[in-house]
Amino acid sequence: MTRLRRPAACLVLLACVLAAGCVRVDVHDRPDPPSPMPETAPLRVATYNVSLYDEDAGGLVRRLELGNAQARRIAAVLQKVRPDIVLLNEFDYDADGRAADLFQRDYLERPQPGGGDALRYPYRYLAPVNTGVQSGLDLDNSGSIGGAGRDRGNDAWGYGLHPGQYGMLLLSRHPIDAAHARTFQLLKWSAMPGARRPVDPDTGQPFHGDEVWRQLRLSSKSHWDVPVDTPLGIVHMLASHPTPPTFDGPENRNGLRNHDEIRLWREYLSPGPLPSGTPPWLCDDAGTCGGLADGERFVILGDLNNDPLDGAGEHEAIIELLEHPRVLRHATPRSEGAVFAAAADGGENAAHRGSHAHDTGSFGPKIGNLRLDYALPSVGFSLRGSGVFWPTPGDPDAELTAASDHHLVWVDLAP
Repeated sequence: MTRLRRPAACLVLLACVLAAGCVRVDVHDRPDPPSPMPETAPLRVATYNVSLYDEDAGGLVRRLELGNAQARRIAAVLQKVRPDIVLLNEFDYDADGRAADLFQRDYLERPQPGGGDALRYPYRYLAPVNTGVQSGLDLDNSGSIGGAGRDRGNDAWGYGLHPGQYGMLLLSRHPIDAAHARTFQLLKWSAMPGARRPVDPDTGQPFHGDEVWRQLRLSSKSHWDVPVDTPLGIVHMLASHPTPPTFDGPENRNGLRNHDEIRLWREYLSPGPLPSGTPPWLCDDAGTCGGLADGERFVILGDLNNDPLDGAGEHEAIIELLEHPRVLRHATPRSEGAVFAAAADGGENAAHRGSHAHDTGSFGPKIGNLRLDYALPSVGFSLRGSGVFWPTPGDPDAELTAASDHHLVWVDLAP
């Protein structure tokens, strides 16, 4: 508010005394108007699939203790981009948070080669995930339960060789309201109205028997709603990492699960009416039901494993999320490095319909580049900038991106 010089201010105050319902005005005895308050800096929010996982339980902790070149590169990328809040996908979960401690202390808080200044996140959120947690059921219809290697992983609630593999970690410079965070690790797939239940095309029968289907969890890792108290107010970080829509059979069980994992966020933002007498289904692990209240601001974060146009998957799932009325329409984050990578993998693939500049990962000549990683802000923000950290060949930062087959995606948000 512009301050008035004293004579004008006195007249305004006198008028307020005489008028009913006048707004109170505080006037300080200053000879000149104060300098304008500095504009609030944009809030930078990012997502990054870091591929910091290990085949063995505790393996990531041991690697970080010994000193790990991959983790140093990941930390260097974060030090270069310096997000205020970042979701790390594929960061193995351990209940004590030992891996998160080590990564923060020994990697982020130490300047890394090619990185920037040390980077400290005072707040973090991590929680159990479904990957590697054995179901005790024959989820892949192999005729046996558990076993070794991939057989064991396929019968976990989410594919993984040990509990916590491919977990998630949220890091923040601003306070996290963990007491009001919501998780949907235990939500049953069959609870979702109109769930895309897999069917064996040879028999026309459901791929999972009724006993298995009633127990099967929807989220392959988990879905989190984590409120963060930022300078822009409370912002809900909606974090997830749906299963890849591959590694299955003609029943397309992973493709359909990926679809419904993404659909969960659409339902969370605008749950539809239920038939009379139908109990609520969108209930978190604490038993609280319902979606995100109207007017709350959010950012959807994660490797959603679905490109709007290319690769495997039910593309309408991600398209409908991008076009949700509560999701801000904005320019797609882009990089020049993705364009160069596509050319290096064999040039412009005629079957690739999307813009390579929008891709966030490179998966070899057979699959090519895809846009899989998303940072989608809600309406109520303005976008100040965005990008994908994917330097071009020859750039001094290019070697940092070898740490993962995915690339960090960031958005800068303002009121």
